Amino acid sequence: MTVDLESARAVLQDQRSRLVHQLKELGSEEDGELRADVQFGDGFADAGAATAERTEVLGIVESLKEQLDSVDAALRKVDDGSYGICSNCGKPISEARLEGKPESIFCIDCQSKRSQLKR
Repeated sequence: MTVDLESARAVLQDQRSRLVHQLKELGSEEDGELRADVQFGDGFADAGAATAERTEVLGIVESLKEQLDSVDAALRKVDDGSYGICSNCGKPISEARLEGKPESIFCIDCQSKRSQLKR
């Protein structure tokens, strides 16, 4: 299997740009911190709605930040020449997996094991 690193880099950089844009639209910096100017409602009557909205936004931001971290990890692997090699077992990651999820740094078996450990 030969991975086209320049194509992978372009796809990952595009994905990164979209994630950063989404974070900014939600009022977040790249590090996942909400900007101080983000407002979630005024007044006591809105407090419950503002808290619910803030909680929802924080959940989305956390998810986007995790995706961004994965893309950044994959870009580092492109840079060091190890893209397409599982970070855990060292075996090649299938082309189908990289095509469908270019930010993958683990083969499907290792990712499955990692996901089971998180439960």
